[in-house]
Amino acid sequence: MLWIKSLHIVFVISWFAGLFYLPRIFVNLAMETDATATTRLLLMARKLYRFTTILAVPAVLFGVGLLYYGFGQSPGSGWLHAKVVLVILVIGYQHACNSLLKKFEHGVNKRSHTWFRWFNEVPIVLLLAIVILVVVKPF
Repeated sequence: MLWIKSLHIVFVISWFAGLFYLPRIFVNLAMETDATATTRLLLMARKLYRFTTILAVPAVLFGVGLLYYGFGQSPGSGWLHAKVVLVILVIGYQHACNSLLKKFEHGVNKRSHTWFRWFNEVPIVLLLAIVILVVVKPF
């Protein structure tokens, strides 16, 4: 089980690294006026989104593996239910990034760079909440 837990942690860290950086590219795309730079940023965003999605799959699968082997199945594991809800929100955030990327690709983005700066904070809050739930196990 420790191997599964270790791999889960590594893939979660890698997944979140992509989720931290992708919205930063969106900030730059929202500010960019040069077509060449926009093309380069879109290419970077597409590649990062694909890579981040690839990293999300084993992160979730190893998490499911931990559930299968009984991690968090003892009484007083309400924290685990809350964590699963937050992970579902992270997956939703990833899908929202895909939707925003498609808007940039089609040239129909209506949001400002300031909005994307705030959007960039969402995964930080989710990760903070998830780590607190796993370490502190408040309920």
